[in-house]
Amino acid sequence: MNTQEQFNEKPKVLTWHIHGNYLYYLSQADAEFYLPVRAGRDNGYGGRAGSFSWGKNVYEIAADEVEEINLDLILFQSRQNYLQDQYEILSDEQRQLPKIYIEHDPPREHPTNTRHVVDDPEILLVHVTNFNDLMWNSNQTSTKVINHGVMIPENAAYSGQKRRGIVVVNNLKKRGRRLGLDIFKYAREKVPLDLVGMNSKEVGGLGEMPYQKLHQLTSQYRFFFNPIRYTSLGLAVCEAMMVGLPIVTPATTEMAVAVENGTNGYSDTDVDVLINRMKYLLDNPGEAQFLGNNAKAYAQNHFSIARFSSEWTQTFKDWMNRNRSGRNEKLTSTREVPKDEKFV
Repeated sequence: MNTQEQFNEKPKVLTWHIHGNYLYYLSQADAEFYLPVRAGRDNGYGGRAGSFSWGKNVYEIAADEVEEINLDLILFQSRQNYLQDQYEILSDEQRQLPKIYIEHDPPREHPTNTRHVVDDPEILLVHVTNFNDLMWNSNQTSTKVINHGVMIPENAAYSGQKRRGIVVVNNLKKRGRRLGLDIFKYAREKVPLDLVGMNSKEVGGLGEMPYQKLHQLTSQYRFFFNPIRYTSLGLAVCEAMMVGLPIVTPATTEMAVAVENGTNGYSDTDVDVLINRMKYLLDNPGEAQFLGNNAKAYAQNHFSIARFSSEWTQTFKDWMNRNRSGRNEKLTSTREVPKDEKFV
């Protein structure tokens, strides 16, 4: 099979199950995904886990059988994948394949001086937000930003009928201050808030909600409150905007540019200001509807699943072609720079 014929086939990508929602959206790309599984199905070996409608292009493969399959590209999504897993389940030949590393988070150890674990110009480092790309020291590694893309059920339409705010965070008690546990508790004393997510009952939440039902639930709330201090742009925020909820959030990380005060929500570094904004939305459903409409318009322009899947498909093909040709070719970008919206 010649190079051109290989290029025109759907890329065969091996990756791990690290972030379920992200993996589900990633699987909308025009590629075939192979997910290694092990007994216990933990630490990235969960395969087609979760309440997602996985497509026919997503396959499970026993970890000890990975060496036997033909692959085109290895897609890392965690340090463990890069530092350990690849040496346990890939053959020597497979480890010579084109490689991409998705960095889902901003740097933890130091916000500006942390060197990324990958330091290799033969690997493409994909950041999921411009903020992450800005903050990481990505060494000599090639980088690219692919912004999130999300899908929601067609029947998940904003009503805002509940005079409450909704928070969606997994394992909030365990993740503590970085994810805003203290902020959530402080705000909940002054504003009616419900928390949804894995192990949320530990802090008085509603528990975990199946993916298919989550957006129908959140659509009933007046606004979406994001208490997180320091993490990537959460998919839950993107999904809430796509549903049409106004967003209230600390003005940190990518949230500082995703939420514009008085347009699609409110952001500030003063939690008391955010609390007053939430109270205002509770008393003014018309304003919440106005901001929610703009949030939805923003999401449709920035978080389109069509753009996301197309950009990932092209990135796979570009990186495979670059490695096959042996030339340092510039990657093709399918992402259009968002136009300045005329908000409703």
